[in-house]
Amino acid sequence: MVEKQELLKEVLYLRSEIARDHRFENLVGRNARMQEIYDLVSRIANNNATVLLNGESGTGKEVLARAIHQQSNRSQRPFVAVNCAAIPAELLESELFGHEKGAFTGAIATKVGKFELATGGTLFLDEIG
Repeated sequence: MVEKQELLKEVLYLRSEIARDHRFENLVGRNARMQEIYDLVSRIANNNATVLLNGESGTGKEVLARAIHQQSNRSQRPFVAVNCAAIPAELLESELFGHEKGAFTGAIATKVGKFELATGGTLFLDEIG
């Protein structure tokens, strides 16, 4: 009887953990301004529009983009982050769009681009410009 009660407690605990809101687990803050951001993220995630996140380097744009992705209907599809500043200008096109084997000197194999990798999911382009 005691074992059954312990199992029931465990089931109830596990159900509460599953139901817990994990959508904002990487975002910190519970003040009024952060609550506005959480509400905005929830609204944005419910549509298929392209989103521009603007801010200084290191302010959490990728964290916010991941939160939007996790709440969207694309959450089971890939989230592909690309740091554009880390890719030399002459390779950017190939990285984003891919290339076929032999398309240019040095293209020894077909390469899938980031846009194709993110098909059905989210492509986050960081450090543009």
